[in-house]
Amino acid sequence: MAKAGRKTSAPDDGWPARAKRWLVTGLKIGGLAFVGGLLALVVAVVIAMQSLPNYEALKSSPNGQMIRVHAADGSVIVALGPSFGRWMAFDQIPSVMVDAMVSTEDKRFYLHPGVDPIGLTRASYLALVNRGTGRRMQGASTITQQVTRNIFLNNSYTFGRKIREMILALALERKFSKQQILELYLNKVYFGGGAYGIDAASRKFFGHAANTLNLPEAAIIAGLVKAPSSYSPTADADAAVGRAGVVLELMRENGAITGDELATANVKAVKLAPEPPQNSVRYFTDWVLPQLETLVDEPLEPLEVYTTIDLPMQRAATAAIKQNAPGSTQGALVSLDRDGAVRAMVGGLDYVTSNYNRATQATRQPGSAFKLFVYMAALEAGYTPETAVVDEPVDINGWQPRNSSRRYSGKIDIRTAFAYSINTIAAKLGVEVGFATVADMARRFGISTPISTHPSMVLGTSDVRLIDMTRAFASVARKGVAVSPYGITKVTTADGRLLYEHKDDTSRVLVAPWVAAGITDLLQTAVNTGTGKAAQIGRPVAGKTGTTSSNKDGWFLGFSSGITTGVWMGRDDARAVGGMQGGRAPAAAFAQYMKAAVAKRPVEEFETEVTLPEYELEPDDETYFNQPDNGQFVDENGMPIERSQSDDSADPSDTGTTPYEVPARIDQRWIDNVLGREKKPAKDKGQN
Repeated sequence: MAKAGRKTSAPDDGWPARAKRWLVTGLKIGGLAFVGGLLALVVAVVIAMQSLPNYEALKSSPNGQMIRVHAADGSVIVALGPSFGRWMAFDQIPSVMVDAMVSTEDKRFYLHPGVDPIGLTRASYLALVNRGTGRRMQGASTITQQVTRNIFLNNSYTFGRKIREMILALALERKFSKQQILELYLNKVYFGGGAYGIDAASRKFFGHAANTLNLPEAAIIAGLVKAPSSYSPTADADAAVGRAGVVLELMRENGAITGDELATANVKAVKLAPEPPQNSVRYFTDWVLPQLETLVDEPLEPLEVYTTIDLPMQRAATAAIKQNAPGSTQGALVSLDRDGAVRAMVGGLDYVTSNYNRATQATRQPGSAFKLFVYMAALEAGYTPETAVVDEPVDINGWQPRNSSRRYSGKIDIRTAFAYSINTIAAKLGVEVGFATVADMARRFGISTPISTHPSMVLGTSDVRLIDMTRAFASVARKGVAVSPYGITKVTTADGRLLYEHKDDTSRVLVAPWVAAGITDLLQTAVNTGTGKAAQIGRPVAGKTGTTSSNKDGWFLGFSSGITTGVWMGRDDARAVGGMQGGRAPAAAFAQYMKAAVAKRPVEEFETEVTLPEYELEPDDETYFNQPDNGQFVDENGMPIERSQSDDSADPSDTGTTPYEVPARIDQRWIDNVLGREKKPAKDKGQN
């Protein structure tokens, strides 16, 4: 008899029943998890959709501003920032480019919702097979995912980033059309060499806009996305051609092209655009591009910058400096058209080894090239080229400039004194018109560096810039009208919208035309019969040499046929240079360059005829008593050095001095009294 209250076990249904219950339970849990996950995904996608900016904001998300600099002939000389390209609307993009990209990067693009389940499954399988080998999961990213990664994320390879990428891709597909996503992709994807977007890539590699891409070119560009550095046409043309062949085959498999089109697509015949020059022209672009900040206010859109630089003239300028600069020296050249347009600029022998621009940044002593301002001040005060002066010993408060000939020529005229760069006459003129007046004339003509009013300033002891001196000579060539060097003619956006255009200003008159004519007369004489003979080019030239004490700096500045050119040569460490005497090397470089620069221009006669000087006196060698350094008797701090009696006796030609005392106030009445003349009427001043 069984005991009361004893429990009995339920009969065992066996393993199949238990398995069935586990399966049902698992399916319920899995179903709930799937639904929960799906709901979570939907919520995440909805939230992501709400956080996405509008389409215009996505378009303007910058990769950096793109700037292309054009020479005067329209050719591109420098491309800065990400490679230049304009935004291409979807209907402007050639269908072969769209088909090439879809066939290569995402052949099921038009079928999936932003994430490709088939591609993701295949990529997961390959990842499982290759686990432990270090190879990443490949082939899972759709075009939409690449767009989200390019705009919102980064290229870090983490599981979390991949999940965010997928969510954003699904949101992007819900908010924008397939065409809009393709437009974003084709304008944002990186193709190598700094090129973002198909227009940038087309311009960089083929030299034309993307709206004219043909099938072989489209295949080359589409093939770059996988590995831009490996398949770049400029880096490895053979690799680019081989990869393009793969793209064309994929297009045929995807039905984008026929077999006949594949057979006729000659990728090897595609012509690549040449790389822009990167040497001496960079001195010019380094000078001109910072000016954009003051000319235009457009920080985002790609810019087309059209400049004044003339590439044949630039090449001639570079060759002239390299072939004429004495050994171990540097050289610089600036060449201006009659309105101030910079046609050539050389800042040194080689930009790659030294990008320091000696044409616009270096300040050096101009030597007797500075006498341009001394003689213009004298002409404005009433002198003419025929005015008689006396070459004799001079003493100005203890400063005693001497001529390199160690002799004095007595009575001569202004033309002769200028042609042979007589130092004593320049000093006397400085006293008579006033050193402050000379300094004012220099500043009036564009010298922007500090100018000393110590008497020795008339011999060019104040540091100046080559571009400023060239500007001054160009203003003389323009008959006294101010010239401002400029390098940018206009700036436009990629679609041609004009942002800036240069306008010539002829309103600023620096000196009266008769003063400009008189100094041109003197400058022309200096080239034809004086110190600048080496600058002759077979047509009228007006110019002036300049050398400093110990031949540390050599200059020649002059103009002919509407072109004004300044040349400087010397060492960066300001040591003396052999072969610089008389400015022969700079004058030779000037002549070599100018022969090429004006070859296609008509010969222009000056308004004044050349009158030969009385006789040849001395070369343009800034030599002083006992050849003091820096062109004057000064110490290392620029203070005058007292001369001893032994110094006076060292020169057998020293027969006495004519002392000059600088008055406290120099004005026109004082000048008239010193010269013993009444002020001439304006009509007499213009007579030569």
